[in-house]
Parts: sequence; C-alpha cells; structure tokens
Amino acid sequence: MLNKLKLIFYYGIVYPVYKLRFGKIGNKTRLIDPIINGHKRIFLGNNVFIRKNTWLAAEPVTGDVNCRLTIGDGTYVGNFCHFYASSKIEIGKKVLFADKVYLSDNLHGYKDINLAVIDQPVMQTNPVIIGDGAWLGENVCVIGASVGKNSVVGSNSVVTKNIPDYCVAVGAPAKIIKRYDFELKDWHNTDANGNFI
Repeated sequence: MLNKLKLIFYYGIVYPVYKLRFGKIGNKTRLIDPIINGHKRIFLGNNVFIRKNTWLAAEPVTGDVNCRLTIGDGTYVGNFCHFYASSKIEIGKKVLFADKVYLSDNLHGYKDINLAVIDQPVMQTNPVIIGDGAWLGENVCVIGASVGKNSVVGSNSVVTKNIPDYCVAVGAPAKIIKRYDFELKDWHNTDANGNFI
C-alpha cells in the first residue's frame, strides 16, 4: 500500500483515502513523494504544487494544540523544502519557493551549557507568515519571522526579522536592499534601515 501511495503522489494525484488524512487538500493540488508529519494539522489550498522530497510537518512539540501549517492557493514549492510548524506557519497565495527552503516557527533550546542541545526542549518563536505573491530563493531560511506580500528573499538568506511588503532582502541575517516606491511606480535601492537612497 505504501508503494502505491508513493506512486500516486509521484504522478501528482492524491489518493482519496490518503486525502482524508490531511486537514484539507484543495482541488488540483499535487504532491510528489512528500514526507508528512501531522497530516490533520496541514491545510493545502487549490492548485498547490509541491515537488519531490519536501517535508511538511505540523506537530505541537511546544504544546500548542492549535498547531497548523497552511499553504494558500496556487503556491509552488520546490524540491527538498522543509516546513516545520509547532504553532503556526501560514503561506499565502501564489507564493514561489525555490529548492531547499526552510521555514520554522521554533528553535532547539541551547541555554543550558551542561546539556547537549539534543536533550534540551524545543523553544517556540514567532509565527512564520509568508505573504501572497512572495518569492523565496534557493536555500533561504525563515525562522520566527514574516515575509511580506510580493517581497523577494535572495538565495542563501537567513530571515530572523520581519520583511515588509514589496521589499527585496538578501544576506545572513537578511537586510532590505530594495523597496517598491508607489509614487514613482518603480523599485529603488535602500539604505541599511530600509529608507530610499
């Protein structure tokens, strides 16, 4: 049965019995050989496409019984992405994820220097919210932060602070380098504080 489910996922069809395990799977949503933890807490919109070996997890390891991972309509998720919600990860509509993007609303504890990190509790951070129409490049990490509507995060960036709507951010930690100017109707460079240059 497991091999049959893998084959069905590979061809992008969600087997009806398996579909019932999720919180929701919308129409024309396709998953190719995913890794899933916490099916009932995962909600996928319509026309979502999730490529090979992406790991979706929604498990209340920090105690939030309302833990939830939501992916909006028309979103594309590349290969080998890893989204792990212990409270809330909310992805908007028509978001584009390159390969190997990591989203997490939690961190491993490390405060006690007398204990190995693996033996310390998982710590809850802020929810991860990815706005409609955003684009996250390859190897981007977002930990306890939000990325605004139609914003772009460059490859290999690490987002730990919120990125507003209509911005381009790069680096580790990610910093805003461009914003959309609605008066001039164009994208313009910014300084380190996100102000137009």
